[in-house]
Amino acid sequence: MALANGVLVHGPTSWACAIRTADGNVKVAAERKQLIGSRIDKPLLRGPARLVESFAVLPRIKRVLPEAQLPFEGRRMAASVAGTAAVVHIVRRSRLSETAQELVSGLLAVTPAVMSVRSGALAGYHGAEHIAIGSYEQGARSTKEHERCGSHLVGPLVISGIVGNVVAARAPRELRPAARLAASVGAVAAAMEIFGWMTRHPERRLARALARPGHELQHRLSTAEPTAEQLEVAEAALAACLELEDS
Repeated sequence: MALANGVLVHGPTSWACAIRTADGNVKVAAERKQLIGSRIDKPLLRGPARLVESFAVLPRIKRVLPEAQLPFEGRRMAASVAGTAAVVHIVRRSRLSETAQELVSGLLAVTPAVMSVRSGALAGYHGAEHIAIGSYEQGARSTKEHERCGSHLVGPLVISGIVGNVVAARAPRELRPAARLAASVGAVAAAMEIFGWMTRHPERRLARALARPGHELQHRLSTAEPTAEQLEVAEAALAACLELEDS
């Protein structure tokens, strides 16, 4: 995960976070994980479990690295989320067909995330994260795009979200809020299963088609070529995580 002033790296059992402080120094923290989602391997449960694992470390990071600036912090992000929710509410009350409503709502749902990665230095740290990890995996200088980036969830998540919400919209009115909540959880689980299949079969035509929106999002919006200072931070986070994993 790229931060506004650093990079968070997840290993199988550990995490490490490195940031550039206001005085220009690199500050690093690394710990063993208390919650390991990879221990759950049941389809439709393993994806959400790993998602919970990735977010579970954030409160701890803020305690040991209070200077860390998480990507969804700040007034701009809050305003973006509120504005998107308001527009989605209007779309759902419009005369558009159910399928069109869900398609527009699904596309709008990624707006806050896109806005967050375009703010400040976050796109550069996102690129640095990909280059550091990709270079370690490939043994050679990597690009700022990475095939396992969460942006590749966009295609599967929009599709599964549309399907789930179209089905939920057919529930009785009094049960519709609960149905939409269930559909949202199910969409995330399904999207992560599809994403896992995509990473295991990158040569398949369908996998390439599903990955295309995420690749374009990375290439055009969510990543930037990092500075040497940003890459230094990403490499420090990766080295700290690897040191814990190897110990």
